[in-house]
Amino acid sequence: MSVHVKHITKIYGEQKAVDDINFEVNRGEIVGFLGPNGAGKSTTMKILTCFIPQSSGEAHVCGFDVVSESMEVRKKVGYLPEQNPLYLDMYVREYLQFMAKLRNLGANANRQVESMIEKTGLTRERTKRIGQLSKGYRQRVGLAQAMLHEPEVLILDEPTSGLDPNQLVEIRSLIREIGKDKTVILSTHIMQEVEALCNRAIIINQGKIVADDKIEALQSSLSSGSRLIIEFRDPVHSDLIRKMEGVNRVEQMGDLRFAVEGDSIDIIKEKVFQLAVQQNTIIQSMNQEEQKLESVFRSLTQNSGSSKKSGK
Repeated sequence: MSVHVKHITKIYGEQKAVDDINFEVNRGEIVGFLGPNGAGKSTTMKILTCFIPQSSGEAHVCGFDVVSESMEVRKKVGYLPEQNPLYLDMYVREYLQFMAKLRNLGANANRQVESMIEKTGLTRERTKRIGQLSKGYRQRVGLAQAMLHEPEVLILDEPTSGLDPNQLVEIRSLIREIGKDKTVILSTHIMQEVEALCNRAIIINQGKIVADDKIEALQSSLSSGSRLIIEFRDPVHSDLIRKMEGVNRVEQMGDLRFAVEGDSIDIIKEKVFQLAVQQNTIIQSMNQEEQKLESVFRSLTQNSGSSKKSGK
């Protein structure tokens, strides 16, 4: 395996930023690392990239310990932090050549720089100062430096932040291609990004991992993998819906509109019609929508006491 995290905990004062987490990521996997703000995502990434040490537990990258063998880990890892640190007065090519020297790429430096410029779509911008670039192009420069030394593990914190729709397609395609023979861990708040790129997602909440599974399994983990969006003509109390047979979860989306999930959508439809008759109201609309990762994410992270974990 490329990344192995075992009982990692990180404590700041009296706060546990990361609380006894365990996971493994293998070569060829693109894994989404998800969680609300302050959940412990960036802290975990900083531990894996040797920026900060853990308080307890073990982490290995490509077989090397992140504390005792940190220099070897750094050779194997490419890292793009959320706050992309760049030298704004340097030119794009100049900056990448500088990073290549820091990486001791030697005779391969120029070839790698030109290759990364082409792969990340920076050809027309390569002679510009980084400070002149848009946020999207600065993000591309950050990606280029992270991949410059052809790392076995790529750790990306919000890699597509600031990209326009065309750039998104290009960078997603690039990450997908990289993930065929490397390990990619990416953090993002964009659920569509995870669904488009990742084979698996790890969800962390309040420092604990609450889910770790393939995307398809997570999408079907709530109810039957789909839900009903119901709109009544008149207000209906949500408790009446929650008490219906087969209902597992109700999300009120307004006085008249509800999202309902349960074991059997057909049974819920029948009970909704019965409820409408009992309440002397009319169903204005009722649509079935497939369960999205966003719904799973909300379900697992809205409850602060959640400790649910799906099987892997």
